[in-house]
Amino acid sequence: MKRELGIARCGLACCLCSENESCESCHSDGCHDASWCENRKCSLEKGISACSDCIETDCRKGLLGKIKPLAFTEFSRRYGIPHLIDCLERNEKNGVVYHRSGIIGDYDDFDDVEKLIEFIESGKK
Repeated sequence: MKRELGIARCGLACCLCSENESCESCHSDGCHDASWCENRKCSLEKGISACSDCIETDCRKGLLGKIKPLAFTEFSRRYGIPHLIDCLERNEKNGVVYHRSGIIGDYDDFDDVEKLIEFIESGKK
């Protein structure tokens, strides 16, 4: 866990990402995905730091078309990014894996946003 890396604009957990050694974060000008990331472009255009700050709660642009980023964004919207990071850190200490195989891990085993939000909060499936 690298808390200082925080949460990406789209809700994904940079703080747990296996690629965080080389990634400069979508919050920086050195973002290597800046040219194609729809969520980064949109949040910059709106002057907000993350999709969770947006008033469009039904948006499915870019990575929000996938369950994990959508659930992480909704969790952040409801409970705040600090609480999300606290839950992720606790879950990691209890054996929940963010990236087990490539970029797939325990948070990817869901097809329902609310069930994933419950899992983030409780750490239990």
